[in-house]
Amino acid sequence: MSRIYLSSPDITPLEEQFVVDAIRSGWVAPLGPHVDAFEREMAGRVGTQYAVALNSGTAALHLVLVSWGVGPGDYIPTSTLTFAATANAITYTGATPVFIDSDLESGNIDPALLDETITKLRSEGKSIPAIVPVDVLGKCADYEAIGAVAAKHGVKVLSDSAESLGARRGDIRAGSFGDAAILSFNGNKIMTTSGGGMVTTDDAALADHVRFLSTQAREPAIHYEHKEVGYNYRLSNLLAGLGRAQLERLDDMIAARHRHRQMYADLFAQVDGVEIFQREGDEHDNCWLTAIVVDRPVTGWATADLMKHLAADDIESRPLWKPMHLQPVFADAHHSTTGSAESLFDTGLSLPSGSALTEDDVARVTTAIELFLGDRQ
Repeated sequence: MSRIYLSSPDITPLEEQFVVDAIRSGWVAPLGPHVDAFEREMAGRVGTQYAVALNSGTAALHLVLVSWGVGPGDYIPTSTLTFAATANAITYTGATPVFIDSDLESGNIDPALLDETITKLRSEGKSIPAIVPVDVLGKCADYEAIGAVAAKHGVKVLSDSAESLGARRGDIRAGSFGDAAILSFNGNKIMTTSGGGMVTTDDAALADHVRFLSTQAREPAIHYEHKEVGYNYRLSNLLAGLGRAQLERLDDMIAARHRHRQMYADLFAQVDGVEIFQREGDEHDNCWLTAIVVDRPVTGWATADLMKHLAADDIESRPLWKPMHLQPVFADAHHSTTGSAESLFDTGLSLPSGSALTEDDVARVTTAIELFLGDRQ
């Protein structure tokens, strides 16, 4: 019996065809025609003028902040309910992350609390050149409200859309909000290049500088000349070929994840005390991961109980992100919290959601959950 993962890569013969083409072209090192095409196609998909393909979403976050001159003495508000990469990239620059709590319904950053926090920090004389809101589990943050806060305080916005490619909020597509956005193509994301990421923006100067820094900041000289510290962050042509095939299939993969969410909604529809997380308005989400939120006093069981039951059948499940302000490495970090992110961490559980799930996988997950619920009636 094979393990069922939350979101395993969804690979077909189309991906093989693109990767073989990249190998046969001779462009097996970083850069090449597939990288150029992948950037054009992704910019077209999200609706920006420029895209720069890199080897991770973390690298994308880092290089945008570096290009904006973020560094020691700066304070960068960001979501506390996120993967560590968001906060880590801020610390790479020497800046200080400031963790902002969530809207309880969506898990995304609370715009009102963000506004209050920036106001307070500015009153203390702190430098706040940028903010980094995060789209949690494939649901876009409240871009309108965040944009208003950013305009009020005159700060740049770097949208962490690592989890939300293909989602939108109103007319704004994930990856096109703010002064720049980043995408991730890690192995468990909505689409993958094995490892990889991208910066998307309408700012030509920013795109050029990110591209420059990502190839070791090499000056246009016949010898190796460097005036800035650079990074080895470019995406390879092989992986870009994989990404192009995945991008062609993105809509179908999102549709599969929507079907899985509906399956979970049907499963838990009659279970008091269980809600599908981020269900409201999820027709605009990419449904990267479907999670439930459990009210233990009502259900009589906790997420840990279901997680243990699924694990016995070799089915992966996982709590929502542990808030960054609770992580030991950031124990002394600035944070503005209401308890929402902590509550979601305590009561939320992500379930297998990947588009690669087979009918047998879905049946196995469904049966396991039904047995768990039946034992507790």
